[in-house]
Amino acid sequence: MGLPLLKPMLARTGSPSDLSRGDFLWEPKLDGTRILLYREGERVRLLNRRGRWVEGRYPELSSLHLHLRSDPCLLDGELVVFDSSGLPNFSLLQEREQQEEPLRAELLSRLHPATMVVFDLLFSGERELLPLPLEERKRLLSEEVEEGERIRLCYHTREGEGLWEKAREMGLEGIMGKREDSPYRPGVRSPDWLKVKNTKTLDAVILGYTPGEGWREPYFGALALGAYREGKLVFLGKVGTGFDTRLMEELFPLLRRLETGRKPVEEEPPYEVRWVEPKLVCEVKYLELTPDSKLRAPSFVRMKDKEPEECELEPGP
Repeated sequence: MGLPLLKPMLARTGSPSDLSRGDFLWEPKLDGTRILLYREGERVRLLNRRGRWVEGRYPELSSLHLHLRSDPCLLDGELVVFDSSGLPNFSLLQEREQQEEPLRAELLSRLHPATMVVFDLLFSGERELLPLPLEERKRLLSEEVEEGERIRLCYHTREGEGLWEKAREMGLEGIMGKREDSPYRPGVRSPDWLKVKNTKTLDAVILGYTPGEGWREPYFGALALGAYREGKLVFLGKVGTGFDTRLMEELFPLLRRLETGRKPVEEEPPYEVRWVEPKLVCEVKYLELTPDSKLRAPSFVRMKDKEPEECELEPGP
């Protein structure tokens, strides 16, 4: 029996008021890329959230099977590049994510090596662990993994408030809370898992762009954004800050190739938008989401490697 191809379980947005919940285990939210690690024999494969095998980008992780007790096994975790201060550096990771050429990938693996930080065990041998409570899966995970330079167990605690303060001090993205008796539900965004972030962020679908002016004339002025609600794209407004020249140079050709005359949302914005096929995803930070589903004071953070359909507006409380 081969291991099944799964989608990772996803979290809903929580708030600092959730930190005192006694039935949750809390972990640091690391700024990396979500990976399901498949080990079969001496082969290690890495599956990202878009269902793509990406182990070729990370040759330094090819020997992780030596740190795993069971064969086969399937683990869930975050792939991270740590900087010289020991903190996750997403910019360095992005450089790794964009490199498929073997020689370049090998060079980058030496310059900016990646580390697999694992937090869940889904299969151990032929045994499926998905129905087990999280606390039991964590216990089995600690027996499964022998930590090394390129693989670590994710720290967890019951003290959500203490970890939250520590994460803020260190400048981490936030923390994750997971109900201790929760099963693993592949592909489900579950209230059993909560993400509590230091800033409000949202993953949005790029719907188009406005023409650039001034120094941005060769590129674009702002990105038109949307997200799905009940399977339908909703217009969220535009984001015009947070870009640097390098990103605009890289992104603009992609937008031009995806340009289409079709407007993917019902709403007609009060400014010119050159619409594109809704295939690209970015992360933005913002002050609030208004009652009419518009982002207030948004700022671009980065591009995200995920499916547009995953950009869903969460239901209100």
